[in-house]
Amino acid sequence: MSLSIIGFITIIVIVALLISGRVSPLVAMVIPPVIAALIAGFSAKDLGEFFNSGLNSVMSVAVMFIFAIIFFGIMQDTGLFDPIITKMIALSRGNVVVVAVITVLIAVVAQLDGSGASTFLITIPALLPLYLRLRMNPYLLLLLVAGSAAIINMIPWGGPLGRVASVLETDVTELWYPLIKIQIIGIILMLALAIFMGILEKKRILKEYGTLNFKDEDVSMAQGVVSTEIDTSLQRPKLIWVNAIIAIAVIAILVSGILPAGLAFLIGVAVALPVNYRTPKEQMARVQAHAPSALTMASIIISAGLFLGVLNGTGMLTAIANDAVKVLPTALSSYLHIIIGVLGVPFDLLLSTDAYYFALFPVVEQIGLSFGIDSFSTAYAMIIGNIVGTFVSPLAPAVWLALGLSGLEMGKHLKFSFLWMWGLSIVLLIIAVLLGVIAV
Repeated sequence: MSLSIIGFITIIVIVALLISGRVSPLVAMVIPPVIAALIAGFSAKDLGEFFNSGLNSVMSVAVMFIFAIIFFGIMQDTGLFDPIITKMIALSRGNVVVVAVITVLIAVVAQLDGSGASTFLITIPALLPLYLRLRMNPYLLLLLVAGSAAIINMIPWGGPLGRVASVLETDVTELWYPLIKIQIIGIILMLALAIFMGILEKKRILKEYGTLNFKDEDVSMAQGVVSTEIDTSLQRPKLIWVNAIIAIAVIAILVSGILPAGLAFLIGVAVALPVNYRTPKEQMARVQAHAPSALTMASIIISAGLFLGVLNGTGMLTAIANDAVKVLPTALSSYLHIIIGVLGVPFDLLLSTDAYYFALFPVVEQIGLSFGIDSFSTAYAMIIGNIVGTFVSPLAPAVWLALGLSGLEMGKHLKFSFLWMWGLSIVLLIIAVLLGVIAV
């Protein structure tokens, strides 16, 4: 059995298990790749090397996740987000459509640093309590943040453009210029989607509850960092500006890249604890309160590291990329870049970002050149087609961070968001063709 077939079956099994919800993500991302590696003929020693390699690729995310969860948990305990939520409710007057639109705008601004992880860290702790109070579906929050962040991720300092520029050996800024108009249109489409989904959400809330008025005690709580469960003894209203400065400083460090994200949050925790809670017992109690959520999701991220390590180390991802191109009929080869672009979001479930741009893109580009397709057209088709689905993929560590922050499930996130993101990517592809960004 070829590596590509083994790899493809492994990914399908993992995605199916995640969607089914019958096993935990940890089980889904450990057992199938281990079995796949052994079937492919690799030894236990090889498996250990794959794990170490995969662990190295996700460890910084796992560490960041642990201390980010604890940090935002402490900020939530102190009541930092309560005035923000109250103000947002006042501005939106409880209008779920306005909240959905605000979500897109905040995500657009938050993603300007090019980091999906920081976008989720900024948006979810602030917005999730608002969604819960208004009885809005928290998966709508993930959909709107994921789509908005993905469109902004076309910026030069975002990962995808940097990878493509390195393959084409071109200046990343020049590669970006034609995509600016696509980003603007994409944001407009996300705002339109927010309005549409907000209207649907409004109708659902009215149908289920008979009113748009809400009470805190009616809200179902998320099992993540943020919840509506309030312990007033932990709140520090007199220190709200001090905590706000600490939070802003940590986020500023995060965005500037002065320090690694994990270290920024670790320092934030170390500063926030003694400022708000005097005794070592109180301080450790706050760490222990948020540790279960942090460690649970950190273990899933490490499991994802094994999954990625096996798929990369065995060569399965590269084999999938190469064979995916070969199975296409010759008559369609001149439209290969468009076909791959249309399939970009589904490819997010099969290939990591590195595999897509470093393994699949060079193959598609070379075949395209033989049919007179410009390399940049191939690049734009593959970027626009794929990038929108970045944050619905189980292969993206930032997605697991988002799920941990919100207490939501990958399978349900896929069910809710996948088709919307795929549809958006196809619409943007068509617009790019009509505008001449992608030549046909």
